[in-house]
Amino acid sequence: MDMSELIDPFARLIEDVCTPAAVRAVEEGGDTAPMWDAFAQSGFLDALMSEEAGGAGLSLAQAAPLIALLGAHAVPLPVGDTMIARALLAEAGMTAPDGPIALATGTGPVPFGRVATHILSGSAEAPLLTAGPADATGVLSDVDGYVTGVDGRGLRPLGAVLRAILISGAAGKTLEMTVAYANERTQFGKPIGKQQAVQQQLAVLAEQAVAARIAAGIGARGGLSPRLIDAAIAKHGASQAAGQIAAIAHAVHGAIGISAEYDLQLLTRHLYSWRLADGSESYWAGQLGQARHAASAMSTADFIRAA
Repeated sequence: MDMSELIDPFARLIEDVCTPAAVRAVEEGGDTAPMWDAFAQSGFLDALMSEEAGGAGLSLAQAAPLIALLGAHAVPLPVGDTMIARALLAEAGMTAPDGPIALATGTGPVPFGRVATHILSGSAEAPLLTAGPADATGVLSDVDGYVTGVDGRGLRPLGAVLRAILISGAAGKTLEMTVAYANERTQFGKPIGKQQAVQQQLAVLAEQAVAARIAAGIGARGGLSPRLIDAAIAKHGASQAAGQIAAIAHAVHGAIGISAEYDLQLLTRHLYSWRLADGSESYWAGQLGQARHAASAMSTADFIRAA
């Protein structure tokens, strides 16, 4: 399959319905129906469902560029979550509800929980649906929410991979915005991007954006049942990169980067929240450490090759 046949129309859909103004409106409590209906009517929500179940039959690795686009445009609805949830529910012989579904894995606020009509917990083999939305966090413009009484630890590796893919998309867009700003903003008669210190920071930002993309790819290769070690590598790498990317982007932009009117903060707020969602880099570093300890009979080189 030529993935451009899916990626290009999906990109156009997002650009049409998820403008920065539309994103802000949803984050401020506006009506989510127009944006959600556009995704629902497009058919992309069933991208990960098997063809027998009426979907496109894509693997998670094939769908990763689509999910990354959601991160790149700071889409404020759980579109990626719902793609995964609908596939898991179909595999379990369950009928998915029509509205947005957020994955709850038991690690703090549920990403997109405040704008979800249903919450998916349980495990990939035994998914459990409960009614949403989640309770608001109280943070300004936050679409995440708190959920109690559910156990989603079985979905945590898959949620971690999803969040790593979203981070990779937001990272790429943040890099693009920051390089463009550095080339446009002049100081002492020349673009700040000509200054060696800024160039060095942009090089680190680019390096971390690539690292996030590679980490996400490692996680996505396992599909909807990722190995724990792949999920750990993906989320640890992407989360570690997210913090550095957001910090450098704001350092280069200066004060304008944190202003509500400027679009950078739409991305960096998500980079910070997704960094913590479904386990931070320290949590997944611990999981990697436990896996290495359990394989203590192997040399480190053999462990890396086996992973």
